[in-house]
Amino acid sequence: MDSTLLRHFEAAAEELHFAHAAKRLDIPRASLLLSIRVLEEELGYPLFDTAATSTTLTPEGEAFLVDAQRQLKAMAASQRANVAAPGGKAKANKGKGRAPAVKGERKPGKRRQSR
Repeated sequence: MDSTLLRHFEAAAEELHFAHAAKRLDIPRASLLLSIRVLEEELGYPLFDTAATSTTLTPEGEAFLVDAQRQLKAMAASQRANVAAPGGKAKANKGKGRAPAVKGERKPGKRRQSR
């Protein structure tokens, strides 16, 4: 399952307001609603009760929220485990070439051509 869809669902389920969740994720509201629809089609059941006057989770949606949060935590933990340790061997300059040129400054060792 796509982690983006899970993050979108988690934000919408925690906020229980699609506009607030979209603002929290810094995405358009339409994209959030599309993500929720795609997720509902993948799962085969509705996650939010659309007949209610306010946004509420269905019982299946509440159960899936717990599962989604667990999956997101597992994904984050595996990403942290795969990160390389900081530091390492520094690459030494072997003395080849010259110092980097700075725009607007003369090149060392070259004289300007006089007119």
